[in-house]
Amino acid sequence: MRPRIKICGLTRLEDLQVAVDAGADAIGLVFYPPSPRCVDLETAAKLARAVPPLVTVVGLFVNADPALVRETLAAVPIHLLQFHGDEDERYCRQFDRPYIKAARVKPGMDLVQYAAGFPSAQAILLDAFVDGYGGGGKVFDWALIPSALNRPIVLSGGLDAGNVGEAIARVQPAAVDVSSGVEVARGIKDAEKIRSFVAAVRAAGLMAID
Repeated sequence: MRPRIKICGLTRLEDLQVAVDAGADAIGLVFYPPSPRCVDLETAAKLARAVPPLVTVVGLFVNADPALVRETLAAVPIHLLQFHGDEDERYCRQFDRPYIKAARVKPGMDLVQYAAGFPSAQAILLDAFVDGYGGGGKVFDWALIPSALNRPIVLSGGLDAGNVGEAIARVQPAAVDVSSGVEVARGIKDAEKIRSFVAAVRAAGLMAID
């Protein structure tokens, strides 16, 4: 099976439609105010309600007050939570919603131990370590991912149509997550880049089957 595809940081209905039409399995909405991709609840609700059945709506939070997460869940039909900050497992599972936990990968980090701290997570998302939160469109060294990391991986960090095929071949993730790699500006997606990214993932999946 090919990796699942998540297009993150969507802010416009037209970009969401392109992502869905291209074949994205999930779309990501950012609820982290410092991010230029952050959406308010009204916009997020409109975007989420435009998503067809069987496409997953992911809500991304960073060290958010639990009350804010609950308010968001009450206003926006979110299927899966993504926690990108310093949250622990008790925090992540308090919302009775499936979640994935991001790890900001850097040399010397024990990813096996990190993942063990989140046994209830559906997957561990691997992103580049940068100052602040989010990968900033940076690729990290995939050799830092240990073979002993026996958990579903969502690979993120600087992916685009040009490198996602190699990333899939080397890491064999359960899913890939792209944001800046399909943008013309932060929060503004490029339709052709989205289509090219999805096509590259599909091509990598076919090569793996062969």
